[in-house]
Amino acid sequence: MMKQRIKKQFWFSPQEAKELKRKAKLCGITETAVIRILLRGYEPREKPDAIFYDTMRELSAIGNNINQLAAKANALGFIDTPMLKNEALRWHKLQAAIEREYLRPEKSNLKWQ
Repeated sequence: MMKQRIKKQFWFSPQEAKELKRKAKLCGITETAVIRILLRGYEPREKPDAIFYDTMRELSAIGNNINQLAAKANALGFIDTPMLKNEALRWHKLQAAIEREYLRPEKSNLKWQ
């Protein structure tokens, strides 16, 4: 079943249209997504730079390696597997915190909500 959609049409001044386009580009999302995020009471965040994404890939690779080590150590029985799994969990929580900081929209402090 397709979600029901309601078309809305807005008129912006050239400056407003340019600003909406600029902000959407900064966030790496569509203009429609900017408006939807704002309507939900959040402020979109700017898209992080390439260093952020490189760091996230590295964190993900390390977390995967730790999980593989834990599985191998558990099979061979010569390492403290719970401790290693705990470290993997800590690593994934750190990754999630970084994503939250850089990617998720923040709750808006706008008074008109």
